[in-house]
Amino acid sequence: MPTIRSTRTFRRNPELSPASSKRQQEYYQTINSTGDPNQKRVSSHKEIREYAEQTLGSGSALAQAVKLPKGEDTNEWFAVNVVNFYNQINMLYGTITEFCSPKTCPRMIATQEYEYLWQDPMNRRKPPVSMSAPGYVEALMTWIQGFLDDESVFPTKMGVPFPRQFPALVKTIMKRLFRVYAHMYCHHFDEINELGIQAHLNTSLKHFVLFCREFHLLQPKDYGPMGDLVSRMLQGDTKKIGILD
Repeated sequence: MPTIRSTRTFRRNPELSPASSKRQQEYYQTINSTGDPNQKRVSSHKEIREYAEQTLGSGSALAQAVKLPKGEDTNEWFAVNVVNFYNQINMLYGTITEFCSPKTCPRMIATQEYEYLWQDPMNRRKPPVSMSAPGYVEALMTWIQGFLDDESVFPTKMGVPFPRQFPALVKTIMKRLFRVYAHMYCHHFDEINELGIQAHLNTSLKHFVLFCREFHLLQPKDYGPMGDLVSRMLQGDTKKIGILD
């Protein structure tokens, strides 16, 4: 698997005035408040992100974690979250690689009805090909890593703009990353339960689909066999889904 990237943090927006920055801090202190007078105050974007990650499973905090921070650029928020989901999915899939091999999973499928074919990004004239699940995930993560390392696509320096096609690229990345969730749920959930990481996987998936809904990144058809699960997650109807208990 590709090396896990360090988590991207916000580039400071020089257009934010001290007053608006203070309002941002107060806003996040409000939405993240637990009522604990000893709670650590949130005073930076990095702390906001870290706090959100720690409370993803706490009901409304999960829904709030996907919303665009006040005064921030949408593309910057996309970039932060793409890196975050890339790292989450990379780590989650890494826990079940001993169960997901070319022998056990010769095709990248989600149920027997959906197979995800790999399109060579360097030669789109070649038809998409069937790959083993680990081969597909490896190719996908390497492809995404190439964008994350490209300053012209994922700039980290202030003043460097995102490319015009960046939102379209984010949609493609998110659509393909979701396929890794789909394969894990449909073909490795027993192992995930045995490893005791089902809560982490469920929270990660819910965070992912809430983010996609917030910014209209995926269409219902993109969820394939996971459509019913995703629909119930978005409705908050988790009690009816055994795997979310």
